[in-house]
Amino acid sequence: MIVGAGFGGLAAAKGLRQSPVDVEIVDANNFHLFQPLLYQVATAGLDADDVAYAVRGVFRRQRNVNVQMAKVTAIDLDRRVVGVVRGTGVSDELSYDSLVLAAGAVSTTYGIAGIDEHAISLKSLDDALDLRLAVLQRFEEAAADPSMIERGELNVVVCGGGPTGVETSGAMMEFFTKVLAKDFPTLDVRSVRVILVEAAPRLLGALSEKSGERAMRTLAKRGVEVRVGVGVDRVVDEGERRVVHLADGTALPAGVVVWAAGVRASPLAESLGVELTKGGRIVVADDLSIPGHPEAFAIGDIAGTEPLLPQVAQPAIQGGRHAARQIARRLEGAATEAFHYRDKGSMATIGRHDAVAEFPSGRRLTGFAGWVAWLGLHLVYLIGFRNRANVLVNWAWNYLTFDRGSRIVAERDLAIDASPRRSLP
Repeated sequence: MIVGAGFGGLAAAKGLRQSPVDVEIVDANNFHLFQPLLYQVATAGLDADDVAYAVRGVFRRQRNVNVQMAKVTAIDLDRRVVGVVRGTGVSDELSYDSLVLAAGAVSTTYGIAGIDEHAISLKSLDDALDLRLAVLQRFEEAAADPSMIERGELNVVVCGGGPTGVETSGAMMEFFTKVLAKDFPTLDVRSVRVILVEAAPRLLGALSEKSGERAMRTLAKRGVEVRVGVGVDRVVDEGERRVVHLADGTALPAGVVVWAAGVRASPLAESLGVELTKGGRIVVADDLSIPGHPEAFAIGDIAGTEPLLPQVAQPAIQGGRHAARQIARRLEGAATEAFHYRDKGSMATIGRHDAVAEFPSGRRLTGFAGWVAWLGLHLVYLIGFRNRANVLVNWAWNYLTFDRGSRIVAERDLAIDASPRRSLP
């Protein structure tokens, strides 16, 4: 059984294609989500179905895979059962012989007051759609009341200077200046602020100092206000706007607050009763199995390897493939092997024509070359020819016309409370 249809879960299932096993994939959604491009959904560059692909479609030709859409609520390692709740509210228990736990991660607020209630994270498809809707609705309201700009009710404050925060800030500013400024010619859109706040001394802490400095210079040149070395103290609601209070006493008015400052392992890890790392990850053996339970493996964001690996796609993909090989080896009566992670590098896009990419060899790509490399890599890892084609066409259209197609506020959206909400475990 595989819990989670993210990068790791799909890699594990594909790795068992030739094994004499029945594979059950259990996920609360019936689609695989390409999280690295969620910020483009949030800024109207892509539509929702461009970054999501039906899991059943992925395994249409793999006869030993079955998919169950259900939310996993508990796992009993001793009894080898997984407790689930289906969409109808019916609870059930599913038994397994081998388990691959690929439940991923959720946003963490570090206990900062007001984040849960007044900020939007970018961990789920709903989050991205909520963010896009919140921004578009603010602009539509400002068309009737331009004074909202002076009161800061259209500002966007992005908390967190990692890749997600940097990419979201750059894309949001481009969305405002290149698209919404044309859609709302009577509004002084250039007075709308995009503010990126990072508690660390620089941006992109997982990359080199040079990359962090380049990101700061590029964002500032494009109009993003970057504040580093100061954390968020609290976020308060003042009716029509939110106010982000920083640790140095600064108050930033905003219509929308984006939380991209950190993640922790899925709460499922806490329900297992096993040893966890500080970030809530499951401490695993060198073969990624859970100590005391050799039939159960934890991979990706939820796995506490030594040393800890970044909570991004590559460790999950490699971990999923490794877990599949170990399950096959155990079926053959062979001993399992230790997991060895191969670092393939890190990258982040800062906006049009500019990205940074770093490789283990020490080579760096920046500017246009880095941007092209970023585009190519993301196209390669997208699932489904249709999705790749749609994304490529959208990127080409956006690049040539400075336009964004996915900025419709549907009638059903107007009946939905567009107040910020965060991803739920």
